[in-house]
Amino acid sequence: MLTTIQPADDHHYHFITGRLAEHAVREIAASLAKEYSFTYSIGVMPITVAALMTTKWLLRHLNIPESTTHVIVPGYLETGYNELQNSVKTPVICGPKDCRDLPEVFGKPRPKVAPNEYDIQIIAEINHAPRMSIDSVLRTAKQLHESGADVIDFGCDPASRCNNIGDYIGVLVDAGFKVSVDTFDTWEATEAINQGASLVLSVNSTNCHAAKDWGAEVVVIPDQVDDKKSFEKTINYLARHHVSMRLDPILEPIGTGLVASLIRYADTRREYPELEMMMGIGNLTELTEVDSAGINFLLLGICQELGIRSVLTTEVINWARSSVRECAEARKLVYYSIKNRVPPKHLSNALVQLRDPKLKSFPATMLQSLATTLKDNNYRIYAQDDTIHLLSAGMHLQQSDPFELFDQLLQRPESSNVDPGHAFYLGYEMAKASIALQLGKQYDQDQALRWGMLTKEENLHRIERKSRHPKP
Repeated sequence: MLTTIQPADDHHYHFITGRLAEHAVREIAASLAKEYSFTYSIGVMPITVAALMTTKWLLRHLNIPESTTHVIVPGYLETGYNELQNSVKTPVICGPKDCRDLPEVFGKPRPKVAPNEYDIQIIAEINHAPRMSIDSVLRTAKQLHESGADVIDFGCDPASRCNNIGDYIGVLVDAGFKVSVDTFDTWEATEAINQGASLVLSVNSTNCHAAKDWGAEVVVIPDQVDDKKSFEKTINYLARHHVSMRLDPILEPIGTGLVASLIRYADTRREYPELEMMMGIGNLTELTEVDSAGINFLLLGICQELGIRSVLTTEVINWARSSVRECAEARKLVYYSIKNRVPPKHLSNALVQLRDPKLKSFPATMLQSLATTLKDNNYRIYAQDDTIHLLSAGMHLQQSDPFELFDQLLQRPESSNVDPGHAFYLGYEMAKASIALQLGKQYDQDQALRWGMLTKEENLHRIERKSRHPKP
């Protein structure tokens, strides 16, 4: 249990931490010291993660300033606390496991954090846009913008020229959207720019000569993914002609060189620190059969660390249908994490969709006693330990299979008043409970299962059972 203390201005606290949390601990300690007027020092141990410290290891590395009145160690050392206190003359306080909870040691609740800053631009592509009507493109653009897109990318059809591309771009620009055009066709690019497009994807040695006359920003790619010379040649040509550009070494899918492509992004950032960069993350989300949220988050984290300030994504495949919203959430979390040098944990559960951050369970004895104390005949449903529990006055049924559980209920005299409405309600709730058990989610009766940012709240559906003994 976390120990709380009453700070005083003659106290000197020596905070123990690892290298990863050093920056956060310094900021928190400075804020607390200013508020409570105590002095402090930071003991950064030669270990990355404080959770890996043991009591014996810490004692070998501990160096406590003479002025110290209290030593505050990470909560992971709770099991070795007595040994630590017996070996150190100064009072030792076992703090929290997460350094962001340090204010609680001083009786102050952990400040709520709502990350909302970001600096990564989301470019959302409408694939094969010329195959759609202008109205459909406009509706899609509005949806992508509402999801968090900063730029609407008009994805051309490589197989045929879009002769009325100017009409599409003009409508999008008139609607207030910032627009890019995805084409290698110089005529399409020129027409799009003339109607207000401000970015062209993409340029290499085959069309860079036209780019000098566009007056628009371009995305530079190599002629082939591993052709560094063509990449450099195009960059140099555009630089000589003062063309604004952002660089994209091209992200490759798993199986064709993912790691090598990530290395190229890091190399490009090192070699061209002054130029903007873009990563086409759809190459990975669309070609990896896995829910896209985790991939998008990881790629946005890589972009944030490398200073890649724009990503190109799309929502063609069903498992990536919410990619823009996922990127919009992820960019805020990675920005906060890297700015404050803390792991992106306990900041937001918007991207925790399949499972829940934490499960709450009741002791088995509580469920058993609840059935004996309930006086009304309303149904209570609980789901934990791979079992669905159905409780009412004097009744406690439990089963992992909701169909078998319902059969048990129907065999009891209490079920005589389970009408179709009750049956539907119980079936609906037990289906939710079964899903929660299967996926490791928290089930709370009459509450929506939590799907992160995809959660849709529910109205209260609970139906009160009629009395088993109706009045005559």
